[in-house]
Amino acid sequence: MAAAAASVPLRAHAQETRFFRIASGPSESTMFQVASLIGQTVSSPPGARDCARGGTCGVPGMIVVNQTTAGSLANIDLVAAGRIDSALCQADLAYWAYHGTGPFARRGAVKNLRAIANLYPETLHLIVRKAAGVAELRNLRGKAVSLGERESGTAVAARAVLQAAGLGERDVRAQFLTPAEAVEALSEAKIDAFFATAGVPSAFIAELAEAQDIAILPLQSLAARLRATQPFLTEATIPAGSYRGVGDIASLSVGILWITSEAADDGTVHGLTRALWHANNRRILDANAAVGRFLKLETAVDGLGFPLHAGAALAYSENGVLR
Repeated sequence: MAAAAASVPLRAHAQETRFFRIASGPSESTMFQVASLIGQTVSSPPGARDCARGGTCGVPGMIVVNQTTAGSLANIDLVAAGRIDSALCQADLAYWAYHGTGPFARRGAVKNLRAIANLYPETLHLIVRKAAGVAELRNLRGKAVSLGERESGTAVAARAVLQAAGLGERDVRAQFLTPAEAVEALSEAKIDAFFATAGVPSAFIAELAEAQDIAILPLQSLAARLRATQPFLTEATIPAGSYRGVGDIASLSVGILWITSEAADDGTVHGLTRALWHANNRRILDANAAVGRFLKLETAVDGLGFPLHAGAALAYSENGVLR
């Protein structure tokens, strides 16, 4: 995108260049991939081919920049403090943040949080080394386990899974690693298992499965207990063949939202929302089969649990999603 801005032809200098940032997650995460895809879809730098001539149907003059972060909790803090224009985060954490419940009971409600879209589901993976002898959740006791980065939604979900299985954080040798660090540590037998929240199939988990024998523990036995405290978790299946040597695995998933602040400019958010779901941009989303195919206008306002941004709400009213 920076290169595109640097190569603006002279005739386009009169058009204002605007930047809009999305906080996503670690560079190997699905959230980072999706934020990059959103940027590709809704950006239209000065001098770019316009929509009518086969270019992206983005916001004229807009360049959307993807910023890597630790994950959902860090992203909510960035939006709440006005240090980022927008972010991706898990639906349950966004709900708790707005209402001041769950992990935000002591931190306080984030009442300036607003939604732009419910984008896609991510599935909770609990990956173990086959050689570690972890056949079920209770076998994690005493094992070295990465719960995800400290400021991530994965870490929140991992603690909930351990608690539902009758284990505390102190019952395992907890580590807090990025997905890339966790893959490396598991490959070198420095940890026995790690939690990851990712789209299916996840590229980094698939690469790990090709390099060594892994297993993914099913979580269906904990579904009822987990959903009592995390109502945004829904039952999901990791299909057989998603990863080498792994059959159907019953797990749980959570929606990933695009969020912003109530203070974000109405016109900007309106334009970005319209651009994301522009009919001509469907080809860009579908071309990215790994993640783009999950982004659908029909489910963009489902399961939010807190207000849409006024600009986004106007866009959804115009296209008939909100009535």
